[in-house]
Amino acid sequence: MLCGPCRLLRVPEVRVAALAVALLSSLSRCSLLEPRDPVVSALSPYFGTKTRYEDATPGLLPDPEAPRRDPELLETCTPVQLVALIRHGTRYPTAKQIRKLRQLHGLLQARGPGNSRTGAAGGRDVGATLADRPLWYADWMDGQLVEKGRQDMRQLALRLASLFPALFSRENYGRLQLVTSSKHRCVDSGAAFLQGLWQHYHPGLPPPDVADMECGPPRINDKLMRFFDHCEKFLTEVERNATALYHVETFKTGPEMQNILKKVAATLKVPVNNLNADLIQVAFFTCSFDLAIKGVKSPWCDVFDIDDAKVLEYLNDLKQYWKRGYGYTINSRSSCTLFQDIFQHLDKAVEQKQRCQPVSSPVILQFGHAETLLPLLSLMGYFKDKEPLTAYNYKEQIHRKFRSGHIVPYASNLLFVLYHCKNAKSPKEEFRVQMLLNEKVLPLAHSQETFSLYEDLKNHYRDILQSCHTNEECKLPKVNNASDEL
Repeated sequence: MLCGPCRLLRVPEVRVAALAVALLSSLSRCSLLEPRDPVVSALSPYFGTKTRYEDATPGLLPDPEAPRRDPELLETCTPVQLVALIRHGTRYPTAKQIRKLRQLHGLLQARGPGNSRTGAAGGRDVGATLADRPLWYADWMDGQLVEKGRQDMRQLALRLASLFPALFSRENYGRLQLVTSSKHRCVDSGAAFLQGLWQHYHPGLPPPDVADMECGPPRINDKLMRFFDHCEKFLTEVERNATALYHVETFKTGPEMQNILKKVAATLKVPVNNLNADLIQVAFFTCSFDLAIKGVKSPWCDVFDIDDAKVLEYLNDLKQYWKRGYGYTINSRSSCTLFQDIFQHLDKAVEQKQRCQPVSSPVILQFGHAETLLPLLSLMGYFKDKEPLTAYNYKEQIHRKFRSGHIVPYASNLLFVLYHCKNAKSPKEEFRVQMLLNEKVLPLAHSQETFSLYEDLKNHYRDILQSCHTNEECKLPKVNNASDEL
């Protein structure tokens, strides 16, 4: 449900003079979920892929519907096409995470009578508070989009429509192309984005069903948005390979995690042998889920300090690095199809402009996952550290580039913006491209420039565009079963 227009009742001025100023300021914008004083946790920068978008994008909280115009955006040329890859908005935990949380909650409720219900300072201990706190998460939630996630998408739509008004014009609405993963959280994110655009075009009017909208509902394409599920080499060598995440499993039993295990056991007053790294991690993520979904700082956050959070962030980043990033070449090469699809859209737009034709698809919106964006960014050479992330170099990687929460929080977005420059000195300079990550200009990985001539960008990524064939990349090497026996 979207807010209708804000109105104040007409009453005698004398009776409401003192109240009017407060009401006008507080009701200047309608927003169902926007709290007057947003809750912020000191742990927020360390939640990895469970990070709120507003925590990864400074300056968003005061007015989440206002456009965020990066001063590096090109102003001398006209944007003619935008291709956007968008991660779904805030979601519930998965059923697997909920089961682990239920297991941990059971351990707290089973604490023996010898465990005091008061802390060292005489206050109630955290373990007792958590044991008595009802679990509101249920299996049916299983990663579905929450209302806050719908708000993430509506607000992103409003900001992008204000940032690129010509591309998101009312005339272009029927020419929007939307593609999504089959997961409900992605389908629902696409629908919420369209509702945000409706709000932009028709302020105050409730949106129709997505199926009845002029541009139609998002089209499901898992081969594009969940390419990893269709790459046999990735599935065999990484996803189903018990040794592929060696560094993740080793770090779980390493000194940094063992220190946290002991601290948490003492804080919760449960035997350390009853805990493991997975349960510690789910407790940490529950702090993040309560904050992201309900906007509350729950007692689960009191179990950890910032030093703990940094270690747990590294554990999450290790998993993303080895499963979705630079850990194995196939992680990124499996995304070639998606990368090539983006440039096919850009090529078509360039060709149409060169023929003085209108661009048939000014805006292409593709809704996927963190697992969609991270491999693609790795394929393009972004956020690559000099040394790989391992189980043994946590301290050396404190200032690493690869921090998943800063790259792919909820509602993260990677934009390719194609510009046409009328006064270009040569045909080659007529078309330029800028990339934005989370609404901020992303300097080119190979040059650190804020934009590129389109032909130069294609030339830089020539190998991926011309020589990366998914069928070949994802094919398993043939096993020679021939026997040497006579």
